[in-house]
Amino acid sequence: MSHDPNCIFCKIVAGEIPSRKVYEDEELYAFHDIRPQAPVHFMIIPKQHVASLDEATAEHAPLLGRILTLAPQLAREQGATNGFRTVINTGPDGGQEVYHLHVHVMGGPRPWKVG
Repeated sequence: MSHDPNCIFCKIVAGEIPSRKVYEDEELYAFHDIRPQAPVHFMIIPKQHVASLDEATAEHAPLLGRILTLAPQLAREQGATNGFRTVINTGPDGGQEVYHLHVHVMGGPRPWKVG
């Protein structure tokens, strides 16, 4: 499994940086965002280092499918029972700040910042 020793999300997966874990299995890790923009705001990341969605290939399709099918289950478990939003920031113009593929899942009672 690919790991970037300089990547903050790889360090979170390795337990080198603390996080508020939501979920973990052999391929995926989910944790609360440190700057939440909604009452429910967590991220799902692959444990394998993939820098961005732009670098995903056909071999990543099953992993991406798992992320997107896990999102609703975790959103409900975290309290987003009336819908949620998923966001994948990709590249500098897409607002990506951490170059490790991650899916934001946001929900909960509105109003909350959309942006």
